Amino acid sequence: MIARVIINADDFGLSSEENHTIISAFEQNLISSATLMANMPGFVEACELTQQHRLQGKIGLHFNLTYGRPLSQPIQAERGVCSPSGDFDLQFRQHQLWLPRRTRQAIEEELRSQWQRCLEHGLRPSHIDSHQHVHNIWPIGEVVARFARRQGVPLRLARNLGRNLTLPKRVYKRLLNWRLRTLGHASADHVCTPLDLHHGALPSGGILEVIAHPSRLDDDFGDAYLEPDQSLTELLARRLADVPRIAYSALPGVIQ
Repeated sequence: MIARVIINADDFGLSSEENHTIISAFEQNLISSATLMANMPGFVEACELTQQHRLQGKIGLHFNLTYGRPLSQPIQAERGVCSPSGDFDLQFRQHQLWLPRRTRQAIEEELRSQWQRCLEHGLRPSHIDSHQHVHNIWPIGEVVARFARRQGVPLRLARNLGRNLTLPKRVYKRLLNWRLRTLGHASADHVCTPLDLHHGALPSGGILEVIAHPSRLDDDFGDAYLEPDQSLTELLARRLADVPRIAYSALPGVIQ
């Protein structure tokens, strides 16, 4: 049986609507954690809501390299990351294994800028993950893992549960997660989506993170990974009954 579970809502700060959906999910004890997009229109409101609802220690950084405009200058010159107009337009292959030093340095500067903006608004991220899983690209993951270690916070591992993980994907993710653990900090043992939870068997132990994208479903919550009329609330209650829900800040050795 899973020992503890982190239910993390991605995309906090994306918009006001997204912010209030996530806050409602916290209020209903549906989720135990969320990650914040520092370059999105709803960022300032999300920070204010974090303070109002006393969610410090439950909000991480949702590192973004794929949507909107960057917060730093050097990365805007990287054509594999940004368009000529300066907007994010990531062009790297999912299994790309190498990036030039200049590109890696620009990515680290952008990560530092997004982290710093959180600090400037009174929020120290509890952990780091990324929008559209960009840190699953090997050289980006190395940059993010090293940064997370310096900050003393966990980094989400690559999704390692799910029936659509072919043998090549499993091998890649196993190697990537080994690398992220080696370079980074404490993390959850298993990572899945609500759809994986719906279809698959649970591991026999350890800490599980469920990557959620909650949405309104009348008086309930759905999720972007599920069918439009499927309840996230019911799924979590059915598959994870009596499993304590925690935030990443509850993991051993995390600096708060």
